[in-house]
Amino acid sequence: MGKESLNTRINQSKAGFSGQRWLVEERDACGVGFIANQQGEANHAIISKALSALGCLEHRGACSADQDSGDGAGLMTAIPWELFGHWFQEQGMQLPPAEQVGVGMVFLPTDPTVATIAREIVERVLAEEELTLIGWREVPVRPDSLGVQARENQPQIEQVLIHAGTLQGDELERRLYLARKRIERQVGSRDEVRGEEFYICSFSSRTIVYKGMVRSAVLGHFYLDLQNPEYTSSFAVYHRRFSTNTMPKWPLAQPMRFLGHNGEINTLLGNVNWMMAREASLTHPNWGERIEDLKPIVIPENSDSATLDNVMELLVQSGRSPLEALRIMIPEAYQNHPELAEHPEVVDFYEYYSGIQEPWDGPAFVVFSDGKKVGATLDRNGLRPARYTLTCNGLIIVASEAGVIEIPESDILEKGRLSPGQMIGVDLETHEILRNWDIRQQVASLEPYGQWLQERQHLEPQAFAAEAQMDKQVFLQHQIAFGYGSEDVDMVIEPMVLEGKEATFCMGDDIPLAVLSDKPHVLYDYFKQRFAQVTNPPILWRCS
Repeated sequence: MGKESLNTRINQSKAGFSGQRWLVEERDACGVGFIANQQGEANHAIISKALSALGCLEHRGACSADQDSGDGAGLMTAIPWELFGHWFQEQGMQLPPAEQVGVGMVFLPTDPTVATIAREIVERVLAEEELTLIGWREVPVRPDSLGVQARENQPQIEQVLIHAGTLQGDELERRLYLARKRIERQVGSRDEVRGEEFYICSFSSRTIVYKGMVRSAVLGHFYLDLQNPEYTSSFAVYHRRFSTNTMPKWPLAQPMRFLGHNGEINTLLGNVNWMMAREASLTHPNWGERIEDLKPIVIPENSDSATLDNVMELLVQSGRSPLEALRIMIPEAYQNHPELAEHPEVVDFYEYYSGIQEPWDGPAFVVFSDGKKVGATLDRNGLRPARYTLTCNGLIIVASEAGVIEIPESDILEKGRLSPGQMIGVDLETHEILRNWDIRQQVASLEPYGQWLQERQHLEPQAFAAEAQMDKQVFLQHQIAFGYGSEDVDMVIEPMVLEGKEATFCMGDDIPLAVLSDKPHVLYDYFKQRFAQVTNPPILWRCS
């Protein structure tokens, strides 16, 4: 079968599939990291080093057949106010106090008419949210540096700048979040503007994201701002994408609005379903009746990284630090942990949230920032590399590779790697290096989790009946009616009753699939657990 014919057959198959699109689409590891100045000093050297580190991660991504269109690469930094200050001067305006200004990085449709419709929606929502539009800045780019496929799909890239009046800090961040969610929903409801052609990469008074469907080495050449010495930041999160569960697109390049993710969320389907189920009961004092403006929180068609970012964003904008949010979402393996034996408050924290938020299990190495803190965490499986270096001049460098930034050995204070479940970070306001133990104790001391756990209602075990409660013949009829065979009783139900555990036994089920079988089956036989469709190092379990 020819390549064109095969692609036609695949596309026809996708078009006729009524379930989740990504189940029949492509499904690995990205390159990710951050560099930060512990003292919070902004300079262009941080940007240059981040671009250099990103170039060292090219082997972590993939390219199109044109050999030049990458799965995606990007940087998240602090907003370069010096750079924008000159733009204000060129427009004959004066830059308002930076803490009262928000900047949105926007991918617009290339059709001028459709782009105008999108801008009108943005401006209308901003006015309704009592945010003053300052203007639109066209981001200077060099399209001839792109590969053929990336150039054909390149959006119109502009920045929207707004003045928030007296709003600032977390209050301004929440207002921008509300505005962005409303804009996305209104744009998505317009037939003229297809959702994937319009995307807000970032909308914040603290951070900004420059990204695209490019190779690592191309990012700094494509975005001319990144070459400008006036572009300064105290930190930079960088990411080179390897597309896993979605096809490459400009919006799906990373970092996302809060994080960059290396790996795959293997529990994604359950996480998404639970998040959608909880939407009806979501409530928080920060939002009140406006909680409806934030929905939907997650979109099933998005990538696992985008979905992870959406939920983290909700937690952070609702008042949690990014450290706490990720400890809730990506907990370490805390049960029977020898280091935590004498720290019940940490165990109480994890135990409390285990009943509220199921883990987003990887393999996952996540780098994150909200503009106030920047850090990285490894999930409890620890199947992704995470190296860090601390230098004498106050730099902290974390990456999925060792040596992405050349540092003389004499300048290195400390270097190492994150172990499973560990986290490291920098507080850009207090200038502290945040170690794993510090973070554990900090988040565990926020609330009386141990007391809350004691107030839970417990169901006491009940003794087994002394005599059979059902006639053997009637019992057998019920067993057959519900589809339980003798193997189900012996190997599954009996261990669950006697040991209180889910039964485990060797893989190797060679009976026909229920949908292909001519034997009667119960409903749940038609459903199978999906395995992670990525190549990961094996976890070896000892058989007893």
